[in-house]
Amino acid sequence: MNGPAISVFALTGIAEVRPGDDLVRLILDTGVELAHGDILVVTSKIVSKAEGRYVQAADREEAITAETVRLVASRTFDGHTMRIVENRLGMVAAAAGVDASNTPDGWVLLLPVDPDASARALAAGLRAETGAEVGVILSDTLGRPWREGQTDVAIGGGGVHMISDLRGTTDQAGKTLSVTTPCVADELAAASDLVKGKASGNPVAVVRGRGDLVGPLTLPGASSIVRPSERDLFWLGTAEALDQGYRDGYAAASREHVSEHEQKDAT
Repeated sequence: MNGPAISVFALTGIAEVRPGDDLVRLILDTGVELAHGDILVVTSKIVSKAEGRYVQAADREEAITAETVRLVASRTFDGHTMRIVENRLGMVAAAAGVDASNTPDGWVLLLPVDPDASARALAAGLRAETGAEVGVILSDTLGRPWREGQTDVAIGGGGVHMISDLRGTTDQAGKTLSVTTPCVADELAAASDLVKGKASGNPVAVVRGRGDLVGPLTLPGASSIVRPSERDLFWLGTAEALDQGYRDGYAAASREHVSEHEQKDAT
């Protein structure tokens, strides 16, 4: 006997997105018939393009610096420097989310100004046009600590529960779950990338079968799943943490040395 199932399919026929394009119209022009409970996972790049988030930059590194709030780690490999940073959205990611692929020469693409607001607006537009209560997730590609490769995650959400909070429920053995909070938005983003692909030209996927996750547009967006830095146990890269520890220790020792001399002079 089969258990619960979902289906995930990519939308084909979406043309190259340009600044000012109406994404609601581009999506519906594919001929898709949306149903109540559908969740659209939209590659954030096409949202950035529609919002005109292009920045002229002869050097991509300059744009990364401009988007960076905090440097987490920096390493140079084969003459290329990779930076893991916290960007203005609070996300910790390589290159601050600045993208130079599939952009005109001399230009880079930044993330949407407010991914949650963009997702809510897109969900609201699709609901108004179709009458179907749908949700929208904006996705982007990130690496993960201690894991090779990348996967898509949610960076914006509109009308979709980001986390399934199972705390207080019981497992099959009757034990109470105390920390189990699956990030279903990230799981859906990753699943959708399996059908969207990275170079297929299909930037939108539809997830069907998880209507239980769709709700009002007032639901918290993906900003709610960004862990605050004060709760981050790995706030810096290893080398950076060691360097800071050395600097702090040296400064503390210097202050103590000065204090000892001041006490001796006073006596």
